[in-house]
Amino acid sequence: MSVRTRADLEQLPPYVAGRTVPGSIKLASNEVSEGPLPTAVAAINEAAGQVHRYPDMGVSALTDALAEHYGVAPERIAVGCGSVALCEQLVQATCSASDEVVFPWRSFEAYPIITQVVGAQQVRVPLTEAHALDLEAMLAAITPATRLMFVCTPNNPTGTLLRAAELNAFLDRVPPEVLVVLDEAYFEFVDDPDAPDGVEIAKARENVVSMRTFSKAYGLAGLRVGYAIAPPKVAEALRKVSIPFSVNALAQTAAIASLHSPEELRRRCADVISERARVRAKLVELGYRVPETQSNFVWLPLGSRTPAFNEHCLENKVVVRAFGEEGARVTIGTAEENDRFLAAAESFRG
Repeated sequence: MSVRTRADLEQLPPYVAGRTVPGSIKLASNEVSEGPLPTAVAAINEAAGQVHRYPDMGVSALTDALAEHYGVAPERIAVGCGSVALCEQLVQATCSASDEVVFPWRSFEAYPIITQVVGAQQVRVPLTEAHALDLEAMLAAITPATRLMFVCTPNNPTGTLLRAAELNAFLDRVPPEVLVVLDEAYFEFVDDPDAPDGVEIAKARENVVSMRTFSKAYGLAGLRVGYAIAPPKVAEALRKVSIPFSVNALAQTAAIASLHSPEELRRRCADVISERARVRAKLVELGYRVPETQSNFVWLPLGSRTPAFNEHCLENKVVVRAFGEEGARVTIGTAEENDRFLAAAESFRG
């Protein structure tokens, strides 16, 4: 008798990571080019000699540091192996096979994957023509079976942002039994004065979770540590369904150290924001349609030209992230890296 696995997994799309091509500039995974903050590197080096010991399974030191950083009680915080792990834990903690998860599409590509893996039902809500979240359509998608909604802002891969007023008006109309997860992986790159602060919203609402990560602005993508600020009952549920020791010791140490360098973080994010404006302005000048972005990437909705654009960039030693025949997402790198990409974009004739 051969081993049997779940039949529905045959239709499960794989998560596609950004490619790494030797000798090329990688602008495919929204990583920060400068690397980890110096305080994090020093902390990692110091802690490396203790990796023969198990990490703190309760992630208590990092939880306390985050609680102090955001002015919330520690029982409102759950830490996970990257925010994607927390996404899966949220679905596990709220949904059974008959329950629904609503999310915008296109958005973070892990949403449909983790929903199917957990066994819940997925409800995809198309974006607007401006590549933004359609909040009215998301409200209309709610049914008695809806248990969870993902709201990604800035949205990945389009970079579009919800403003505070529209988000709060939306949340006012969401039934209180539906948990709304504000996926704010790119929060640190936002400079719009009307942007919402998901942490403050989560403090005031009993059905809202703010989810953030150390992978992007903090430069710790390789260590995998994210966190959620949630109602105490939800945070407790997240901790119950987490894999023991899933947040490793170096990740915990580096994350705590990263919180101690706010000025360096702001400087790095300011550099990204400045380059983001320059890159988008040049692309628009070249004739590309590029939605306004509040993240560390730009979105080029190229449609059927996407594969050709992707191949052209590869030929020019620049790796971008292509999404089928929808568009390409390009990370904002250093000025030199961005110039290489812009040169490729200018020479594209597809």
